[in-house]
Amino acid sequence: MKANAGNRGEKVRSDCYVELELCDEGGIQVDLKSKVEALYGNSIRALCREVLSFFEIDHCKLFVEDKGALNWVIAARLEAAIKRLTPNSKSFLLPVDDKLNYTTEKKCQRRSRLYIPGVNPKLMLNAGLYGADGIIFDLEDAVAPGKKYESRFLVRNALRAIDLNGAERMVRINQLPEGLKDIEVLTDQPVNLILIPKCESGADIHAVNSQLNSLSSQKTNSIHLMPIVESAKGVLNAFEIATAAENVVAIAIGLEDYTADMGIQRTTSGNETQWARNMVVNAAVAAGIQPIDSVFSDVENMEALEKNINESRSIGFVGMGCIHPRQIKPINSGYSPSEKEIEKAKRVVDAFMKAKEKGLGVVALGSKMIDAPVVKRAQQTIDNAIANGLLNQNWRENHEA
Repeated sequence: MKANAGNRGEKVRSDCYVELELCDEGGIQVDLKSKVEALYGNSIRALCREVLSFFEIDHCKLFVEDKGALNWVIAARLEAAIKRLTPNSKSFLLPVDDKLNYTTEKKCQRRSRLYIPGVNPKLMLNAGLYGADGIIFDLEDAVAPGKKYESRFLVRNALRAIDLNGAERMVRINQLPEGLKDIEVLTDQPVNLILIPKCESGADIHAVNSQLNSLSSQKTNSIHLMPIVESAKGVLNAFEIATAAENVVAIAIGLEDYTADMGIQRTTSGNETQWARNMVVNAAVAAGIQPIDSVFSDVENMEALEKNINESRSIGFVGMGCIHPRQIKPINSGYSPSEKEIEKAKRVVDAFMKAKEKGLGVVALGSKMIDAPVVKRAQQTIDNAIANGLLNQNWRENHEA
Protein backbone atom coordinates (compact mmCIF):
# COMPACT_ATOMS: atom_id res chain seq x y z
CA MET A 1 0.00 0.00 0.00
CA LYS A 2 1.25 3.47 -0.91
CA ALA A 3 0.20 7.01 -0.13
CA ASN A 4 1.65 10.45 -0.77
CA ALA A 5 1.22 14.01 0.43
CA GLY A 6 2.74 17.42 -0.21
CA ASN A 7 3.91 19.27 -3.29
CA ARG A 8 6.81 18.74 -5.65
CA GLY A 9 8.27 20.55 -8.65
CA GLU A 10 10.83 23.19 -9.54
CA LYS A 11 8.75 26.12 -8.26
CA VAL A 12 7.92 24.55 -4.89
CA ARG A 13 9.52 26.22 -1.86
CA SER A 14 9.30 25.64 1.91
CA ASP A 15 7.44 22.39 1.30
CA CYS A 16 8.12 18.73 0.69
CA TYR A 17 6.67 15.69 -1.03
CA VAL A 18 6.46 12.38 0.81
CA GLU A 19 5.63 8.94 -0.55
CA LEU A 20 5.07 6.15 1.93
CA GLU A 21 4.82 2.41 1.32
CA LEU A 22 4.02 0.04 4.17
CA CYS A 23 5.95 -3.25 4.22
CA ASP A 24 5.78 -6.51 6.14
CA GLU A 25 9.49 -6.52 6.93
CA GLY A 26 12.74 -4.67 6.34
CA GLY A 27 12.50 -2.01 9.02
CA ILE A 28 12.25 1.69 8.22
CA GLN A 29 13.98 2.87 5.06
CA VAL A 30 14.15 6.62 4.47
CA ASP A 31 15.25 7.87 1.04
CA LEU A 32 15.82 11.63 1.24
CA LYS A 33 16.34 14.01 -1.65
CA SER A 34 17.25 17.51 -0.45
CA LYS A 35 19.60 20.35 -1.40
CA VAL A 36 20.29 20.88 2.29
CA GLU A 37 20.99 17.24 3.08
CA ALA A 38 24.55 17.99 4.17
CA LEU A 39 23.28 20.40 6.83
CA TYR A 40 19.91 18.98 7.83
CA GLY A 41 19.71 15.49 6.36
CA ASN A 42 20.23 13.69 9.66
CA SER A 43 17.66 15.82 11.49
CA ILE A 44 15.07 15.32 8.72
CA ARG A 45 15.55 11.56 8.84
CA ALA A 46 15.36 11.60 12.62
CA LEU A 47 12.09 13.53 12.52
CA CYS A 48 10.62 11.10 9.99
CA ARG A 49 11.58 8.13 12.13
CA GLU A 50 10.09 9.83 15.18
CA VAL A 51 6.78 10.35 13.42
CA LEU A 52 6.71 6.80 12.06
CA SER A 53 7.52 5.38 15.48
CA PHE A 54 4.78 7.51 17.07
CA PHE A 55 2.25 5.87 14.75
CA GLU A 56 3.76 2.44 15.46
CA ILE A 57 5.04 1.85 11.93
CA ASP A 58 8.00 -0.53 12.05
CA HIS A 59 8.42 -1.52 8.40
CA CYS A 60 8.11 0.88 5.49
CA LYS A 61 9.80 2.63 2.60
CA LEU A 62 9.64 6.42 2.80
CA PHE A 63 10.72 8.79 0.06
CA VAL A 64 11.05 12.48 0.96
CA GLU A 65 11.70 15.20 -1.62
CA ASP A 66 12.52 18.27 0.45
CA LYS A 67 12.27 21.85 -0.81
CA GLY A 68 13.29 23.67 2.35
CA ALA A 69 10.40 22.46 4.51
CA LEU A 70 10.44 23.19 8.22
CA ASN A 71 9.80 20.46 10.76
CA TRP A 72 6.11 21.29 11.18
CA VAL A 73 5.58 20.97 7.43
CA ILE A 74 7.41 17.64 7.15
CA ALA A 75 5.51 16.27 10.13
CA ALA A 76 2.15 17.35 8.66
CA ARG A 77 2.88 15.85 5.25
CA LEU A 78 4.05 12.56 6.71
CA GLU A 79 1.11 12.30 9.12
CA ALA A 80 -1.33 12.81 6.25
CA ALA A 81 0.31 10.01 4.25
CA ILE A 82 0.30 7.69 7.26
CA LYS A 83 -3.36 8.29 8.03
CA ARG A 84 -4.32 7.54 4.47
CA LEU A 85 -2.92 4.07 5.03
CA THR A 86 -3.72 3.33 8.66
CA PRO A 87 -6.81 4.00 10.80
CA ASN A 88 -5.08 5.95 13.58
CA SER A 89 -6.78 8.62 15.68
CA LYS A 90 -3.60 9.92 17.32
CA SER A 91 -2.06 13.26 16.32
CA PHE A 92 1.65 13.96 16.12
CA LEU A 93 1.97 17.43 17.61
CA LEU A 94 5.20 19.39 17.81
CA PRO A 95 5.40 21.77 20.81
CA VAL A 96 3.41 25.01 20.59
CA ASP A 97 4.86 28.30 21.85
CA ASP A 98 2.81 29.72 24.73
CA LYS A 99 2.78 33.16 23.11
CA LEU A 100 0.60 31.76 20.32
CA ASN A 101 -2.14 30.81 22.77
CA TYR A 102 -3.73 34.25 22.98
CA THR A 103 -7.43 35.04 22.86
CA THR A 104 -9.24 37.83 21.03
CA GLU A 105 -12.19 39.93 22.11
CA LYS A 106 -15.68 39.72 20.63
CA LYS A 107 -15.36 43.20 19.12
CA CYS A 108 -11.67 43.37 18.35
CA GLN A 109 -10.55 45.08 15.11
CA ARG A 110 -11.46 43.10 12.01
CA ARG A 111 -10.82 45.72 9.32
CA SER A 112 -8.72 43.39 7.18
CA ARG A 113 -8.44 39.63 7.02
CA LEU A 114 -5.89 38.06 4.67
CA TYR A 115 -6.69 34.73 3.02
CA ILE A 116 -3.77 32.27 2.88
CA PRO A 117 -4.21 28.99 0.96
CA GLY A 118 -4.14 26.10 3.41
CA VAL A 119 -2.08 24.08 0.97
CA ASN A 120 0.94 26.38 0.67
CA PRO A 121 3.40 26.66 3.61
CA LYS A 122 5.55 29.20 1.77
CA LEU A 123 2.74 31.77 1.91
CA MET A 124 1.96 30.91 5.53
CA LEU A 125 5.41 31.63 6.89
CA ASN A 126 5.40 35.43 6.52
CA ALA A 127 1.65 36.02 6.67
CA GLY A 128 1.88 37.94 9.93
CA LEU A 129 4.29 40.55 8.57
CA TYR A 130 1.81 42.45 6.40
CA GLY A 131 -0.26 44.08 9.14
CA ALA A 132 -3.64 42.43 8.60
CA ASP A 133 -5.96 42.33 11.60
CA GLY A 134 -6.65 38.67 10.91
CA ILE A 135 -4.96 35.83 9.02
CA ILE A 136 -7.22 33.18 7.49
CA PHE A 137 -5.75 29.77 6.73
CA ASP A 138 -8.20 28.74 4.04
CA LEU A 139 -9.28 25.10 3.72
CA GLU A 140 -12.15 25.80 1.34
CA ASP A 141 -11.94 27.52 -2.06
CA ALA A 142 -8.15 27.90 -2.03
CA VAL A 143 -7.58 24.12 -1.78
CA ALA A 144 -8.22 21.64 -4.58
CA PRO A 145 -10.50 18.71 -3.65
CA GLY A 146 -7.65 16.20 -3.78
CA LYS A 147 -5.55 18.27 -1.36
CA LYS A 148 -8.17 19.03 1.29
CA TYR A 149 -7.41 16.04 3.53
CA GLU A 150 -3.69 16.70 3.86
CA SER A 151 -4.19 20.47 4.15
CA ARG A 152 -6.00 19.97 7.46
CA PHE A 153 -2.81 18.69 9.06
CA LEU A 154 -0.73 21.46 7.48
CA VAL A 155 -3.05 24.19 8.79
CA ARG A 156 -3.19 22.57 12.23
CA ASN A 157 0.60 22.55 12.44
CA ALA A 158 0.85 26.10 11.07
CA LEU A 159 -1.41 27.33 13.87
CA ARG A 160 0.95 25.69 16.37
CA ALA A 161 4.18 26.92 14.77
CA ILE A 162 3.79 30.33 13.11
CA ASP A 163 3.94 33.66 14.92
CA LEU A 164 1.34 35.91 13.27
CA ASN A 165 2.44 39.02 15.18
CA GLY A 166 -0.75 39.29 17.18
CA ALA A 167 -3.13 38.96 14.23
CA GLU A 168 -6.36 37.10 14.93
CA ARG A 169 -5.78 33.46 14.02
CA MET A 170 -8.57 32.34 11.70
CA VAL A 171 -9.45 29.24 9.70
CA ARG A 172 -12.06 29.01 6.97
CA ILE A 173 -13.40 25.47 7.07
CA ASN A 174 -15.13 23.76 4.18
CA GLN A 175 -18.84 24.02 3.52
CA LEU A 176 -20.82 21.83 5.89
CA PRO A 177 -20.97 18.92 6.44
CA GLU A 178 -17.39 18.51 5.11
CA GLY A 179 -16.25 21.34 7.39
CA LEU A 180 -17.09 19.29 10.46
CA LYS A 181 -14.18 17.00 9.53
CA ASP A 182 -11.90 20.05 9.51
CA ILE A 183 -12.96 20.83 13.06
CA GLU A 184 -11.91 17.34 14.17
CA VAL A 185 -8.31 18.22 13.24
CA LEU A 186 -8.43 21.82 14.48
CA THR A 187 -9.84 21.01 17.92
CA ASP A 188 -7.84 22.49 20.81
CA GLN A 189 -5.38 24.25 18.50
CA PRO A 190 -4.49 27.97 18.93
CA VAL A 191 -7.26 29.26 16.67
CA ASN A 192 -9.30 32.34 17.58
CA LEU A 193 -12.01 32.31 14.93
CA ILE A 194 -13.59 29.86 12.51
CA LEU A 195 -15.22 31.11 9.32
CA ILE A 196 -18.22 29.09 8.14
CA PRO A 197 -18.64 29.45 4.37
CA LYS A 198 -21.95 29.32 2.50
CA CYS A 199 -23.90 29.54 5.73
CA GLU A 200 -27.64 29.49 5.11
CA SER A 201 -29.32 29.12 8.50
CA GLY A 202 -28.82 29.05 12.25
CA ALA A 203 -28.66 25.26 11.99
CA ASP A 204 -25.19 25.57 10.45
CA ILE A 205 -23.99 27.52 13.49
CA HIS A 206 -25.48 24.95 15.85
CA ALA A 207 -23.80 22.10 13.93
CA VAL A 208 -20.37 23.73 14.23
CA ASN A 209 -20.81 24.46 17.94
CA SER A 210 -22.05 20.92 18.57
CA GLN A 211 -18.92 19.55 16.93
CA LEU A 212 -16.69 21.90 18.91
CA ASN A 213 -18.39 20.97 22.17
CA SER A 214 -18.15 17.25 21.52
CA LEU A 215 -14.45 17.31 20.67
CA SER A 216 -12.89 20.24 22.50
CA SER A 217 -11.70 20.62 26.06
CA GLN A 218 -12.23 24.38 25.65
CA LYS A 219 -15.49 26.21 26.13
CA THR A 220 -17.20 26.93 22.82
CA ASN A 221 -17.24 30.67 23.52
CA SER A 222 -13.43 30.76 23.46
CA ILE A 223 -13.58 30.16 19.68
CA HIS A 224 -15.37 32.90 17.76
CA LEU A 225 -17.46 32.19 14.67
CA MET A 226 -17.84 34.30 11.53
CA PRO A 227 -20.49 32.86 9.20
CA ILE A 228 -20.27 33.91 5.55
CA VAL A 229 -23.57 34.27 3.70
CA GLU A 230 -23.12 33.55 0.01
CA SER A 231 -26.59 32.78 -1.34
CA ALA A 232 -30.03 34.29 -1.62
CA LYS A 233 -31.24 32.04 1.19
CA GLY A 234 -28.30 33.01 3.40
CA VAL A 235 -28.98 36.71 2.93
CA LEU A 236 -32.67 36.29 3.78
CA ASN A 237 -31.70 34.38 6.94
CA ALA A 238 -28.89 36.76 7.95
CA PHE A 239 -30.46 37.84 11.25
CA GLU A 240 -31.24 34.25 12.23
CA ILE A 241 -27.62 33.35 11.51
CA ALA A 242 -26.24 36.39 13.33
CA THR A 243 -28.19 35.57 16.50
CA ALA A 244 -27.78 31.79 16.46
CA ALA A 245 -25.12 31.64 19.21
CA GLU A 246 -23.16 33.83 21.61
CA ASN A 247 -19.83 33.07 19.92
CA VAL A 248 -20.96 34.52 16.57
CA VAL A 249 -18.96 37.75 16.58
CA ALA A 250 -19.29 38.86 12.96
CA ILE A 251 -21.13 38.01 9.77
CA ALA A 252 -19.59 38.39 6.32
CA ILE A 253 -21.01 38.38 2.84
CA GLY A 254 -19.38 36.54 -0.05
CA LEU A 255 -20.34 38.30 -3.25
CA GLU A 256 -18.74 36.00 -5.81
CA ASP A 257 -20.94 33.07 -4.79
CA TYR A 258 -23.93 35.31 -4.07
CA THR A 259 -23.97 36.77 -7.58
CA ALA A 260 -23.48 33.30 -9.04
CA ASP A 261 -26.45 32.04 -7.02
CA MET A 262 -28.53 34.98 -8.25
CA GLY A 263 -27.45 34.41 -11.85
CA ILE A 264 -26.09 37.94 -12.22
CA GLN A 265 -22.70 39.44 -13.04
CA ARG A 266 -20.67 41.10 -10.31
CA THR A 267 -19.56 44.59 -11.33
CA THR A 268 -17.07 47.12 -10.01
CA SER A 269 -19.87 49.52 -9.08
CA GLY A 270 -21.58 46.91 -6.89
CA ASN A 271 -25.09 48.19 -7.61
CA GLU A 272 -26.35 44.65 -8.18
CA THR A 273 -25.42 43.60 -4.61
CA GLN A 274 -26.43 46.74 -2.72
CA TRP A 275 -29.63 45.27 -1.29
CA ALA A 276 -27.91 42.09 -0.07
CA ARG A 277 -25.08 44.03 1.56
CA ASN A 278 -27.57 46.31 3.32
CA MET A 279 -29.43 43.24 4.59
CA VAL A 280 -26.25 41.82 6.10
CA VAL A 281 -25.27 45.13 7.72
CA ASN A 282 -28.73 45.56 9.22
CA ALA A 283 -28.74 41.98 10.54
CA ALA A 284 -25.31 42.41 12.12
CA VAL A 285 -26.13 45.75 13.77
CA ALA A 286 -29.43 44.41 15.08
CA ALA A 287 -27.60 41.40 16.52
CA GLY A 288 -24.82 43.50 18.03
CA ILE A 289 -22.03 41.94 15.96
CA GLN A 290 -19.68 43.16 13.22
CA PRO A 291 -20.71 43.33 9.53
CA ILE A 292 -17.83 42.34 7.25
CA ASP A 293 -17.79 42.99 3.51
CA SER A 294 -16.70 40.64 0.74
CA VAL A 295 -13.25 40.48 -0.82
CA PHE A 296 -12.43 42.75 -3.78
CA SER A 297 -11.13 40.41 -6.44
CA ASP A 298 -9.32 42.83 -8.79
CA VAL A 299 -5.98 43.09 -6.98
CA GLU A 300 -4.48 45.35 -9.66
CA ASN A 301 -7.16 48.05 -9.52
CA MET A 302 -6.28 49.95 -6.34
CA GLU A 303 -8.36 52.98 -7.32
CA ALA A 304 -11.48 50.84 -7.59
CA LEU A 305 -10.58 49.14 -4.30
CA GLU A 306 -10.45 52.47 -2.46
CA LYS A 307 -13.79 53.51 -3.96
CA ASN A 308 -15.27 50.17 -2.91
CA ILE A 309 -13.95 50.63 0.64
CA ASN A 310 -15.48 54.10 0.93
CA GLU A 311 -18.87 52.84 -0.25
CA SER A 312 -18.63 49.80 2.00
CA ARG A 313 -17.89 51.86 5.08
CA SER A 314 -20.62 54.35 4.21
CA ILE A 315 -23.30 51.64 4.48
CA GLY A 316 -21.98 50.28 7.76
CA PHE A 317 -19.38 47.59 7.08
CA VAL A 318 -16.38 47.64 9.45
CA GLY A 319 -13.96 45.56 7.40
CA MET A 320 -13.45 43.34 4.37
CA GLY A 321 -11.40 40.41 3.15
CA CYS A 322 -8.06 40.58 1.34
CA ILE A 323 -6.76 38.18 -1.27
CA HIS A 324 -3.39 39.94 -1.65
CA PRO A 325 -1.13 41.68 0.90
CA ARG A 326 -1.11 44.89 -1.15
CA GLN A 327 -4.79 45.36 -0.27
CA ILE A 328 -4.19 45.41 3.49
CA LYS A 329 -2.88 48.96 3.91
CA PRO A 330 -5.69 50.75 2.02
CA ILE A 331 -8.29 48.57 3.74
CA ASN A 332 -6.91 49.28 7.21
CA SER A 333 -6.77 52.96 6.42
CA GLY A 334 -10.18 53.07 4.75
CA TYR A 335 -11.98 51.49 7.69
CA SER A 336 -10.26 53.76 10.21
CA PRO A 337 -11.63 57.25 10.99
CA SER A 338 -9.90 60.16 9.25
CA GLU A 339 -8.24 63.00 11.15
CA LYS A 340 -11.14 65.29 10.21
CA GLU A 341 -13.69 62.79 11.50
CA ILE A 342 -11.79 62.34 14.75
CA GLU A 343 -11.55 66.08 15.40
CA LYS A 344 -15.27 66.58 14.76
CA ALA A 345 -16.13 63.65 17.04
CA LYS A 346 -13.88 65.04 19.78
CA ARG A 347 -15.68 68.38 19.68
CA VAL A 348 -19.09 66.71 19.89
CA VAL A 349 -18.20 64.34 22.71
CA ASP A 350 -16.35 67.05 24.64
CA ALA A 351 -19.34 69.40 24.40
CA PHE A 352 -21.66 66.63 25.56
CA MET A 353 -19.43 65.73 28.51
CA LYS A 354 -19.13 69.39 29.60
CA ALA A 355 -22.89 69.86 29.43
CA LYS A 356 -23.38 66.68 31.42
CA GLU A 357 -20.83 67.79 34.06
CA LYS A 358 -22.74 71.07 34.44
CA GLY A 359 -26.05 69.24 34.74
CA LEU A 360 -27.40 70.76 31.54
CA GLY A 361 -30.13 68.94 29.68
CA VAL A 362 -29.37 70.69 26.39
CA VAL A 363 -26.10 70.19 24.50
CA ALA A 364 -24.86 72.81 22.05
CA LEU A 365 -21.80 73.05 19.86
CA GLY A 366 -21.48 76.63 18.71
CA SER A 367 -24.89 77.64 17.41
CA LYS A 368 -26.02 74.05 16.75
CA MET A 369 -27.91 71.77 19.11
CA ILE A 370 -26.57 68.21 19.48
CA ASP A 371 -29.02 65.34 19.89
CA ALA A 372 -28.38 61.82 21.24
CA PRO A 373 -27.81 60.02 17.88
CA VAL A 374 -25.10 62.55 16.94
CA VAL A 375 -23.34 61.99 20.27
CA LYS A 376 -23.61 58.22 19.88
CA ARG A 377 -22.11 58.34 16.40
CA ALA A 378 -19.29 60.60 17.60
CA GLN A 379 -18.52 58.28 20.49
CA GLN A 380 -18.30 55.36 18.06
CA THR A 381 -15.76 57.33 16.02
CA ILE A 382 -13.75 58.05 19.18
CA ASP A 383 -13.81 54.38 20.19
CA ASN A 384 -12.72 53.37 16.69
CA ALA A 385 -9.88 55.91 16.71
CA ILE A 386 -8.64 54.66 20.09
CA ALA A 387 -8.81 51.04 18.90
CA ASN A 388 -6.75 51.96 15.83
CA GLY A 389 -4.12 53.76 17.89
CA LEU A 390 -5.08 57.10 16.34
CA LEU A 391 -6.19 58.69 19.60
CA ASN A 392 -5.10 58.41 23.22
CA GLN A 393 -7.85 57.12 25.48
CA ASN A 394 -7.17 60.07 27.81
CA TRP A 395 -7.61 62.58 25.01
CA ARG A 396 -10.03 64.79 26.96
CA GLU A 397 -7.41 65.67 29.54
CA ASN A 398 -5.50 67.71 26.96
CA HIS A 399 -8.41 68.66 24.74
CA GLU A 400 -9.20 72.29 24.07
CA ALA A 401 -12.78 73.09 23.22
